[in-house]
Amino acid sequence: MRDALAEAPGTGSEPAVIVETSGSSGYPKSVVLPISALRASAEVTAERIGSGSWVLALEPTYVAGLQVLVRGILEGTMPAVIPPSFTAAQFLEAAAGIQAPRYTSLVPAQLTRLLDAATDAPGVADCLRGFAAILIGGQALPAAEADRAAALGIRIVRTYGSSETSGGCVYDGVPLAGVSVRVEEGEVQISGPVLAAGYLDDDERTAQAFVTDADGTRWYRTGDVGEFDGVLRVTGRRDNVIVSGGVNVSLDRVERVVRTVPGLQAAVVVPVADARWGEASVIVVEGDRAAADDALAEARRRVEREIGAPARPRDIVRVERMPLLPSGKPDRIRLRAQITTL
Repeated sequence: MRDALAEAPGTGSEPAVIVETSGSSGYPKSVVLPISALRASAEVTAERIGSGSWVLALEPTYVAGLQVLVRGILEGTMPAVIPPSFTAAQFLEAAAGIQAPRYTSLVPAQLTRLLDAATDAPGVADCLRGFAAILIGGQALPAAEADRAAALGIRIVRTYGSSETSGGCVYDGVPLAGVSVRVEEGEVQISGPVLAAGYLDDDERTAQAFVTDADGTRWYRTGDVGEFDGVLRVTGRRDNVIVSGGVNVSLDRVERVVRTVPGLQAAVVVPVADARWGEASVIVVEGDRAAADDALAEARRRVEREIGAPARPRDIVRVERMPLLPSGKPDRIRLRAQITTL
């Protein structure tokens, strides 16, 4: 792939890799990424945040990890690789082995682990401050974690994108060069040279996800709901909605409110069948059930105040370990299956 990327013209459409989507709320799909899309993504990333050496802390089978490799190939450097176990000590060792300016791409759970380590080990905070930028993607970064990073003087860049856009293509709400964003009937759509060719051996799904307008511009339908006025604000998923007592309830919105409750910052809200209301939701967190009743009562109060009574979560469920996808997102399909067996 090194030679192909180095020699690829800006408009080349030759397939380079096939990336499996995370499938957090649907069936996994095989995304075909052209050489030109990978190269365009790497180049506009460098244009936005600068060039340098990278720490690879994500699996290269995940698009964000793949793009770390691509950036290294195009810049003629070899990323420092961290084992999948990912510890603060491993991160420090990898960072020490590359030259500044340093960059890395993490999911929120990894950042949290490093911030926790920095509490007792000042060297971790010093290391993190030494990075020119730390890209955070895969899922939304909780506000509390962003505040912790800012207090330590760490430069966090929140990224938005997917396998279908060659990874992050909107940084801190602002599209990268050449990337356009629009909102059609509430849905966030993206165009630009970073788009995938489509899905492997799935013309029907490709036609549904990638549309061409009257001007000949090709757009990817993300399935996300949001607003865009020059800065993108994603508010949820179109398909993460339940009907509770005849009222449509966005579980993404419920989850955001629930995460403002102390002790529930990493909670996940999932749907369950309900004999009375048709559908309801439960809050899922890791650990034991200590103080669960108080947390549930407060979460229900806040959700009712912000959204309405039909949106109130029914219960809190504790799991020993939250199932995660390679992207670091909660595996909501596995989680729902676990909940039905509890």
